[in-house]
Amino acid sequence: MSLQVPHREKQNGAGGHNTKAVILVGGPSRGTRFRPLSLDVPKPLFDIAGHPIIWHCLTAIAKVPDIQEVCMIGYYDETVFRDFIKDASHEFPELTIKYLREYEALGTAGGLYHFRDAILKGKPERFFVLNADVCCSFPLNDMLKLFEERDAEAVILGTRVSEDAASNFGCIVSDPHSKRVLHYVEKPESHISNLINCGVYLFSTETIFPSIRSAIKRRSDRPRLYTYPSSENLSSSYFNDDDEAKNEVLRLEQDILADLADSRQFFVHETKDFWRQIKTAGSAVPANALYLQKAWQTNPAELAKPSANILPPVFIHPTAQVDPTAKLGPNVSIGPRAVIGAGVRIKESIVLENCEVKHDACVLYSILGWNSRIGAWARVEGTPTPVNSHTTSIIKNGVKVQSITILGKECGVGEEVRVQNCVCLPYKELKRDVANEVIM
Repeated sequence: MSLQVPHREKQNGAGGHNTKAVILVGGPSRGTRFRPLSLDVPKPLFDIAGHPIIWHCLTAIAKVPDIQEVCMIGYYDETVFRDFIKDASHEFPELTIKYLREYEALGTAGGLYHFRDAILKGKPERFFVLNADVCCSFPLNDMLKLFEERDAEAVILGTRVSEDAASNFGCIVSDPHSKRVLHYVEKPESHISNLINCGVYLFSTETIFPSIRSAIKRRSDRPRLYTYPSSENLSSSYFNDDDEAKNEVLRLEQDILADLADSRQFFVHETKDFWRQIKTAGSAVPANALYLQKAWQTNPAELAKPSANILPPVFIHPTAQVDPTAKLGPNVSIGPRAVIGAGVRIKESIVLENCEVKHDACVLYSILGWNSRIGAWARVEGTPTPVNSHTTSIIKNGVKVQSITILGKECGVGEEVRVQNCVCLPYKELKRDVANEVIM
């Protein structure tokens, strides 16, 4: 499709509709690693630092003066996001927020291609793509600046991680001076770079859709030697007008980015700020800490005032009741209508809606599910994970265990009971000490 105005001539904000944003929210069959929390709420709507995960994405998008429309793409039922979109439309009045539902998992590139007409409506010249399960400061304006300066076709957000962690991610080899991406490999088998893909992109509409289309064409031209594990039960009716795409999930990471690196106009913006994925339920705890620390720097009014018993940053919902002798923080979020008793100690934890923590109990490195009850003098604790670690599991006696303790919805922990490094499914009563277990 030809666009009349070359994007280098438009000033940021001057072009009205020339930038859009897409948030990829996934769907219910993914997110199994987020159990037991995702049994009761879809992962994008799980509260971290007092707000749904996806709210943090919208906050960043709202800071780009050029964006007026946001498309959320996923395969949850439409009803799942209805209330959130209604609330977000009041909170972000300058943004039109739409939910586009895939009828099956199409993959990160497949979803974009399937809804290309909706994305191209209003003739945007470029659009951001954000994965909802990413926790970072989303420096979108910096990415837009690089995009315009370099007259780019694509900009990817990158960050540095340790060499041993890098192979778990997409790795980027770039020219240190021009920031041009020279090479991209998803989860390489040998070390190629410690600059990794953060799951945030800015694409030119003129480039990305033809790239996806040629990937579909390439795939249909070659014999089928493999399928992706997530595509076993998909029908062949995907891309309405493209008979070529058969039974395959198309992903930006595996199928598109390596080809873009062959073009000369693919660049990386390296963030020096925080970043981590929110894949497992346990990873919500370090993500909570990162977002609270960011809020403490940028908008401390939203957080609890520091005192002898509040070690910042701490978020306390206005409807929660916290006894003045309870000591909270650092990095604690207390949800709506939670009740925290006298002498309680909570640190590095998320306490969800309607929880009750009785007097003198201790909660460390844990997530307390909705409506859970913790008895007096009980201890619910996980194990600290290093700040720069990208995993929340640890090796205990040669066995991999979850280092964050997670109680699902409506769990009870008896008085003086100790729960350590456990994942507990909903509606369980713990009456004895447990450690390093998954409680079904």
